[in-house]
Amino acid sequence: MSEDAARPLPTGQLLAVATTGPLAAAPATSVRAANRGRPSAADGTPEQIHLTWGDDPARSVVVSWASPGQAESPRVRIGQRVIPAIERGYAGGLGGKVSWTYHALVDGLRPGGTYGYAVTADNDRNAADPFSATFRTAPQGRAAFRFTSFGDLATPNARWASSSGQSAYAVGAVETFQPLFHLLNSDLADGDPAPAAQSQVWRDFGNNIQASAANRPWLPVPGEHGLEYLARYSLPDNGLPDFAGRWYEFRIGTVAFICLSGDDVADADAATGSPPAPPSASRRPRGYSGGAQTRWLEATLAAARRDSSIDWIVVGFHQCACSSAAADSAADGESDLGIRREWLPLFDRYEVDLALCGHGHGYERSFPLRGIDSADPLRPHPVTTTDSGVFDTSQGTVHLILGCGRDPGPTGPDASPATPGSPVANVTETAAWSARRDTASGYGVAVFDVNPGTEAGGQTSITVRYYHAVDADPAQGTPTDDYSLFETFTLVRPRSDGRRWHPKEPPPPRRATT
Repeated sequence: MSEDAARPLPTGQLLAVATTGPLAAAPATSVRAANRGRPSAADGTPEQIHLTWGDDPARSVVVSWASPGQAESPRVRIGQRVIPAIERGYAGGLGGKVSWTYHALVDGLRPGGTYGYAVTADNDRNAADPFSATFRTAPQGRAAFRFTSFGDLATPNARWASSSGQSAYAVGAVETFQPLFHLLNSDLADGDPAPAAQSQVWRDFGNNIQASAANRPWLPVPGEHGLEYLARYSLPDNGLPDFAGRWYEFRIGTVAFICLSGDDVADADAATGSPPAPPSASRRPRGYSGGAQTRWLEATLAAARRDSSIDWIVVGFHQCACSSAAADSAADGESDLGIRREWLPLFDRYEVDLALCGHGHGYERSFPLRGIDSADPLRPHPVTTTDSGVFDTSQGTVHLILGCGRDPGPTGPDASPATPGSPVANVTETAAWSARRDTASGYGVAVFDVNPGTEAGGQTSITVRYYHAVDADPAQGTPTDDYSLFETFTLVRPRSDGRRWHPKEPPPPRRATT
């Protein structure tokens, strides 16, 4: 898409869209004029309904949706309250169809509560029986909860709206496990490069995930595709208006979740020797924040580790720091040197427990990693290579590739785990850090159960289960809803309310090996 492909309208004060760059605001009158006379202009029926967290997940959510035309008095009803929605419209192509999106902040809720809500407008075709669903707020304090994660749901949109498509089954798999929320590791509405088709691609994508995202928050991260999500998603505030929605943090129980924009630091095309992609409406150039994101990341990590109520730090982003996929394989998930250079030292210093990414179209798990084995290519050092099933993440970060919302997966000759020749930035390395890789299926979902422990200074744990759809073959028209268990492992660490924490100095590089 061109830089004019997604231009949000100036709106109210709920959560502002970016005001600079490719998503710069367009005058309201010009966008409304472009939509004037269209048959759908008077249809304000809500669709693509999805939830995200407010700044405090225990007390607030944001309900977001779109409509075929401009809605009249769009609103959310919850109990006796009526919450007006903020409108964001944007042109979805070069002079193309205008998309209308809406966001309503619902706050003042109680922690751990279950709420019913309805979404409607004066020109809602279903006003007599408007869309309704329920959601749960996050628990407060040291409470157990479950979340799920995968990324790369952007399969061809022809199958999104079909209940028989594997993308629909992937969304259904999330509902099977009834998590509190889902982390979506980018590659959102990707599928048709034609600017004129993007609004329909986003519509299909949004209607597909509504089956889950209307019942529980789906939290996305930016990636290679789909920065139109800044108009479609309202996300927790990062305190930087120029970069609103591009990275953010939220906290639930004893876990700090940090969602990052990998495009800002990823070398991206280094493995092929190609220059970075130019800026566009769907992708920003490397270094676009001028270092602001990395500075924010370090401050946010430091604050989380100083907080005795936070045990776990989970970081989500799109591109991979640790992937043994070949650069030219269908998995398309080679390790990125920029991520390693900019962020892994911070992960080490502040004891990040889990790094969740997409990009590689399948599943791979690392051993706990801390420090580097060699300066070229900054190969991470596994603190153990014994796959015991229980890992102390206070000693090292576990990386998971969860680009398993879509096919093709890491199958074929490039799929063997820990193979020499894993590419990163025009060099190769032996992937001794790779612990497990799924070579049977590109589809799957990871389920995380947080157990806060019972005693101050005791042990807390996260049990991780990964389920995959072994028999799914969308290319042959044979999707499946049968997700079977691939592996289970447990992460442990000391609770933060029983120790004094100090930043870790990174160990020096170890002797280079092949």
